[in-house]
Amino acid sequence: MGVRYLNCGDTAFSVEFGTAIEPAINARVMGLHAAIKDAMAADRLSGVVETVPSFRALLVHYDPLSTSRAALEPAIDALVAQGRGATAAGRRWRIPCCYDDPEFAPDLPEVAERTRLTAQQVIALHSGVAFTVYVVGFMPGFPYMGGLPKELDLPRRKQPRVAVPQSSVAIALVMTGIYPWQSPGGWHLIGRTPLLMFDPRRAEPSLFGPADRVRFQPIARAEFDAIAAKQKAGTLDAAAFREAPA
Repeated sequence: MGVRYLNCGDTAFSVEFGTAIEPAINARVMGLHAAIKDAMAADRLSGVVETVPSFRALLVHYDPLSTSRAALEPAIDALVAQGRGATAAGRRWRIPCCYDDPEFAPDLPEVAERTRLTAQQVIALHSGVAFTVYVVGFMPGFPYMGGLPKELDLPRRKQPRVAVPQSSVAIALVMTGIYPWQSPGGWHLIGRTPLLMFDPRRAEPSLFGPADRVRFQPIARAEFDAIAAKQKAGTLDAAAFREAPA
């Protein structure tokens, strides 16, 4: 599929790069997102208010009193033609996750049954891959991460929960995610991390950003409680869970 432009009202349009959730498509989205920000900072692209990336498209908001889609599209076409990929390789994280406590993983037995795996096999598959953060949304700090092994591909729950506990690690379809705080949700809960996905005390409140790579490290409940206590006290340095670049 080639790049196409779709109107979104009279103050925005969408730049569509594809129809699938794939790393290469998302890299093009994030690359254009970064390129437009650079052009705006250098006063080479006026009238753009903001850009909002998704899995496969970039939404461009503009001020209709100073520009138009007709004026912006050629300039954005030129940026697309540069073929710029994602500018940042993303950070690498090793995130602790407690899978083996029934309170934290209420759906693990059902996931194992429906995938014809044991609970330990589900844990091994989930913790054995590096996930890619495509976008952060739904609520501040919620990372949509691709790369879930196909063996764990399940549809969302037929009956969503009214209250999913904060920091729950969940899966649905080809994705995994972490709930930033208690909220409704329909994904399968298979673990919990003691880390906060969104913390206003941090210089960057959202822990992850697009293009970050995330691996989960299984931990016992005692280690979970120890890390959670530091997190609550504000003495935990989230950078300690970053991995050195490969």
